[in-house]
Formats: sequence, structure tokens, C-alpha cells
Amino acid sequence: MQSPALNFRVQISPTQLSMFLLQKWRVAAFGVYGYMNFTKNGFKEHSKNFKPEDMQARIEGKNCVVTGANAGIGYATAEGLASRGATVYMVCRSKEKGETALSAIRSKTGNENVHLELCDLSSITEIKSFANRFSLKDKPVHVLVNNAGVLENNRLITSEGFELNFAVNVLGTYTITELMVPLLEKAAPDARVITVSSGGMYTAHLTDDLEFNSGSFDGMEQYARNKRVQVALTEKWSEMYKEKGIGFYSMHPGWAETPGVAKSMPSFNERFAGNLRTSEEGADTVLWLALQPKEKLVSGSFYFDRAEAPKHLKFAATAASHARIDPIVDVLRSMANLR
Repeated sequence: MQSPALNFRVQISPTQLSMFLLQKWRVAAFGVYGYMNFTKNGFKEHSKNFKPEDMQARIEGKNCVVTGANAGIGYATAEGLASRGATVYMVCRSKEKGETALSAIRSKTGNENVHLELCDLSSITEIKSFANRFSLKDKPVHVLVNNAGVLENNRLITSEGFELNFAVNVLGTYTITELMVPLLEKAAPDARVITVSSGGMYTAHLTDDLEFNSGSFDGMEQYARNKRVQVALTEKWSEMYKEKGIGFYSMHPGWAETPGVAKSMPSFNERFAGNLRTSEEGADTVLWLALQPKEKLVSGSFYFDRAEAPKHLKFAATAASHARIDPIVDVLRSMANLR
């Protein structure tokens, strides 16, 4: 007689099996595509097509706001903008780290028009406070770089009740962008918003489960979902504000060696040691998007290594999911309590 344990079977529906296999395909396709394109070797190969003159523009008199600017890609972006004469506002959570980064950038670039603004992008209250303070300057914002991000592997809840990854990567990005629109309008038609997404979004479809309430929480998957939302939001913003003279662009920096990657993905960081991009290489396309004449760019598009890039991998079945963005925007507006 067989033990009951030997008769145990896991029941799985055809739909569940299909979704499981589809997700496995997305991850596998992303891994191959990423290894071929997102590493330091990929940057070296793609840079053969770069035009040096694209990065030689001076932007004195332009006001640039960069979130998460005290380290990594945000720091490299702030430094790159400052070195070209821009007035840069570094939005950082940590006063100590922000002041250290501020001093370093001023010293290296010789540009004293670099300023520190304190704000925790995981807090709607703090974002609104920052936006109110900043609006009192009555300065046009020519470039907003949404760089601040987090990959927290465990489910953490903010003081305002939101899952942390979502709070920073999606809700914070959405809120600061919406609140900056009036100041961006002042810089029209040259205003632009650049959101630093990630190639990880290739593994995710757009879902309305924004805070990963269904199933076992997976920080890496949540991060990918967040980055997919950012790309879809960029499309939506380009439609919403097409008459406002504001361009919206999302981009992927490639696989870069940053403090955030080392902390959140230590095994990945070790596995690709020596073949990850530098923060400067990761920031290259952010700076390129900030410097190009807008007629060269396509609002709503996703960019990688100074060129438009696909938003979906072949056979990944993620494209149709972008139709969900309208109700997601409604949810975000309600969460942020924006009128």
C-alpha cells in the first residue's frame, strides 16, 4: 500500500502553467539580451556609434533637478550637468551624504551653482513639502531627472503605509513629476523629464497589483514591475502634456556598478565584477537626453545607449499590458492626494 505522501499531486491550471513558462521565457530572454548589450563590453561596442559633439553643449542658465544625486548614476548625472554650466539642484535623503557629494561636485567642476535639497522620496508628505519650497524660488525647471530608486528585497512598509519599493520607484516618481509640471511649463518648449528605469522591466508586464499584495513577495520582481510602470507612465505623460512643451523620456543605464547594486544584488555584483559599467557610463544616456535638441528626441520613448530602444522583448507578451496605465494613474493620483 502506497503512503499518502506518494499520492500527493500539485494541481496547476493550464493558465498558471502558461504564465509560469512565459515568465521563465522573459527572464531567460532578458538574461541573454542583457549579457550581450548591458555590460561594459556592450557600452564599449555601442559607443563606436556615439558622436562626441552630442555631449559638447553648454547649458548655462538652465535649471536641472536630479533626485538621488548623492551617489552612483545620480551623482554622475549631477556632476555631468554641472560641468556643462547648468544650475543643479541635488535632491537627496541624507543631509550628510548630500553635503559630501555637493562639495565634491563643486570642487571638481568649479561650478558654485550646485545646491542641495533634502527630501525623502518614499514620503508623499516630504515630496509635497519640497515641491512647495522649491516653487517659491519661482524658477523654471528645464530638466527633471527622476533617478532616485530602491531595490529592497524584503517587504517593508513606509510610515505612510506603502510598500517601500513602490513608494520610492513609482509613487514618489509620479508625485514629484506631477508637482514639478508648473515649473517645467515655465521652461517650455525646452523642458524635459528623464526617468531612469531599468532593463529589468523587460521581465515584467504592467500589473495593477502595485504593492505586490498577491503571492509571496519578491523584491527583485517588484523592482522590475516598478520599472515597467515608469516606462508606461512616461508614455502616458507624453500624451497628457503634449501641448505643454514638456518632453518625457525613460531610459535604461545598463548594468552599472553602483552602491545600490552592490547592496541590493551582491551576488550579481560579484558575478559580473569587472564587466559592469561605471556610474559615468550608466549616466551617459541621461546626459545625452538632457543635452540634445528636442527635435532629435521622441517624447514617450525608451532610450538606451543614446538611441531609442524597444520597450518589449520578442514573444514576452508585455506590450498589451500597457493598456492598464489609465486606471493605474487614477490610483496613483488618489494615493498622492493630488487634485
